[in-house]
Amino acid sequence: QVQLVESGGGSVQIGGSLRLSCAASGKIMRINTMGWFRQAPGKQRELVADITTFGVTNYADSVKGRFTISRDNAKNTIDLQMNSLKLEDTADYYCSCAQRECSVYGCEDKYYWGKGALVTVSS
Repeated sequence: QVQLVESGGGSVQIGGSLRLSCAASGKIMRINTMGWFRQAPGKQRELVADITTFGVTNYADSVKGRFTISRDNAKNTIDLQMNSLKLEDTADYYCSCAQRECSVYGCEDKYYWGKGALVTVSS
């Protein structure tokens, strides 16, 4: 089992900045992609950004140019720097990771989630 703990959520005004951090711990073998998802009230969870072990990043169109994801493989952490925040960025932000896990029965990718960090953007 891998545990993911987010930190850094909070409240900010339109145009402000926040930084989210996520640390993985537990039975870490080979974490592959790590990322951030968000879920606003009444909406489905959506991908915000993710990053591979090699540093290849992927962003939702809605955050491109405003958010930056970064990763420290040695520490098993990722950060999300959020700038120029908008009202529509208000949501619970969840850290996630995919890990390849093998047993005598074979290998499979398992996905883990943090408990979430609330980001509130107000006018």
